[in-house]
Parts: sequence; structure tokens; C-alpha cells
Amino acid sequence: MQSEDLKTIEKDVHKNREALIERLVGFAVNDVLLFWSRDKKVHDEQEKKWTPIIAWVNKTVKGSFKKTTGLEVLKENEDMSLKFKEYLNKMTDKELSCFYVAALNMRSVLLALALVKGKINALEAFELSELEELYQARMWGTEPTAETRRNNIKDILICTEQYLRT
Repeated sequence: MQSEDLKTIEKDVHKNREALIERLVGFAVNDVLLFWSRDKKVHDEQEKKWTPIIAWVNKTVKGSFKKTTGLEVLKENEDMSLKFKEYLNKMTDKELSCFYVAALNMRSVLLALALVKGKINALEAFELSELEELYQARMWGTEPTAETRRNNIKDILICTEQYLRT
């Protein structure tokens, strides 16, 4: 991804802002940070690294996103839609376009928000979004296709952060 790609996305965001925000709000209930592992070691790592992000997002959007170890979307997370939508509506087109790219690549609007607002940087966002997969890779070794995919995501996040900060 190049900054020219992000400029094109920013123009598209300007034209389709309302529909894009609706789509992003829909992603929030399925955020990777809200679905925790039942594996104790992974869960402990999630507790240490994800809890501060969830708390920061809740404070920032004045909300109450909740985690689960199940597969069902929690009612509290569904109820966050309106608050999250209000928050996204306040973003500039540039912020929203970077948020969109980051959220899609990380499967996390919570991490995208932390990245866009400068709470975390691109490398931190990447590591947090890939926490479970990186844990598995440390345990069992890496697979070339997965490693390539992760490197592509990392590059996209770095480019997105650089574009946002210019």
C-alpha cells in the first residue's frame, strides 16, 4: 500500500462517509479484542495486553465494550453501536480512511481507534491484532504463507500510520 492508495481511499470515504461508518459500526461487535481464548497462557497474555486497550476505548467513546470467551456477541457490545457511530462521525475524512484500512486489516475497530488516535503505534497495533497467531507461531513455528500475510499487514499498518501523521 502506498500513500496514493490512501489518498484515493480518503476521497472515497468523503463520498461514502455515512455508509462506511455504518459498516464499521457493524464490525465493532465482532472485534477480535472482544473474543478471548480459553487457553490459559493466551488468555493471560490477552489480559495483560488487551485489557488496557479495551479500557482506553471505553473511556474514549464513553462506552462499555465487554470481552467474552464464548462465540456469541454480547448484548452490551451490540448496545455500543450508537456511541461508536457518534464517535466515528467526529473523525476527519483522513482519520476515518486510516481507521477503515487499519480496522479491516486487523479485524479490530478498537485497535484501529487506538492507532488513529495515537494511543499505540503501527507495530504495537500489529502485535496486538496478531497476538494469538504470534503466540501459536512461537509455540509451533511459522508457516511461510502466514508469515507473508502478517508481514503484509504490518507494512499496511506502518504506511497507514505514516500517512495519518503527515
